[in-house]
Amino acid sequence: MLSADQRRALRLLAGARRNGVTESLLMAHGFTSDILADLVRAELATKAIGTVLAGSRPIEVVRLRITDEGLRALEG
Repeated sequence: MLSADQRRALRLLAGARRNGVTESLLMAHGFTSDILADLVRAELATKAIGTVLAGSRPIEVVRLRITDEGLRALEG
């Protein structure tokens, strides 16, 4: 059973299925690292580390994406 916060996080991730959502943006929406880690552990979301350029400087970002299982959890 999903908590209200987990369901809200999954809805955000579902809206950005292709590129995912950065961990920092999710945290700005009030999600804790524990909530995000729980989604990944339950295989409702995946977490990937990547690099983007900020001007000429590379910075590391963490993106979360919803899984098919996460989509099914939202539907059910």
